[in-house]
Amino acid sequence: MTAVLAPSAPSPIVDIPGLVRDLRRTFDSGRTRSLAWRDAQLARLDTLLEERKDTLLQALTSDLGKSRFEGWIAELGFLQKEIAHTRSHLKRWTRPEKVRAPLAVQPGRAYVVREPLGVVLVIAPWNYPLNLALGPLIAALAAGNCVVVKPSEVAPATSAAMAELLPKYLDVEAVAVVQGAVPETTALLEQKFDHILYTGNGAVGRIVMAAAAKHLTPVTLELGGKSPTLVDASADLEVAARRIAFGKFFNAGQTCIAPDYVLVDRKVEDRLLDALKRVLCDFYGEDPKRDMAGVFERIAPFEWRLVIPFTQSGARLDVFELTPVAEQPKE
Repeated sequence: MTAVLAPSAPSPIVDIPGLVRDLRRTFDSGRTRSLAWRDAQLARLDTLLEERKDTLLQALTSDLGKSRFEGWIAELGFLQKEIAHTRSHLKRWTRPEKVRAPLAVQPGRAYVVREPLGVVLVIAPWNYPLNLALGPLIAALAAGNCVVVKPSEVAPATSAAMAELLPKYLDVEAVAVVQGAVPETTALLEQKFDHILYTGNGAVGRIVMAAAAKHLTPVTLELGGKSPTLVDASADLEVAARRIAFGKFFNAGQTCIAPDYVLVDRKVEDRLLDALKRVLCDFYGEDPKRDMAGVFERIAPFEWRLVIPFTQSGARLDVFELTPVAEQPKE
């Protein structure tokens, strides 16, 4: 079995401004603009994922209890497919696009030319700590940018693996990893970036957006949401139950687009509930706490503190009925 890399110390905060300046110097040199450089970085990242697969999968198991299969299908395999797709389309995506010139500038010609932005910050979450750190990195490298990757401190083994491995495979003057928690992230957000990508909760998303606004930095915020599942009377309830259960419990439910609630035709409500009970037993056994020990222990300490009050108070989630708009009382 491959040894898990020990968690690393946080990156020195005093070094962060200089690190960002060095990345900007690299970008200003023009090195990252060529398609050859971009393609080479993507190829090297793919090589990292292939050659160091065991190290990365073991880190995911250490942090989140993910099996090798789940780690591959949801993280490494997903990333390798994304790299292959990006490399195969890169020339077409970056080709100047001819557009019609307005009458005022004719007989001139007009084109849309897609340019790299500069230095990009990626702040990743803990639930898919590899996928949601390296996925944005793939996009940023393909676009010809320099990148700072800030992994989640809640997945320390995966964070340490990225900090150890990325400099061995990628251009160290164009890609950097900053480890740490709130102080290090705060120090990063004080710097001027040309784009920030953040995946996580709305509270931190507001902090990221406020920090970016000081520099007029554009942001991409992926904050999850409440995803409904609709089941009408004509649905195949066995298929619906299996799909709902798979989507809800994959990655122990820690997926931003997992089904949060079900809107079901009352005529088939009981049958759907029965089907869901059967499917959950098929998936996880008659006693999931015993049969799937360790698989669902993925609530990070901070999130666990949010859940504890509900379990101690005996709170429960009940099935409720939506009143059609036409039947709602008028005020």
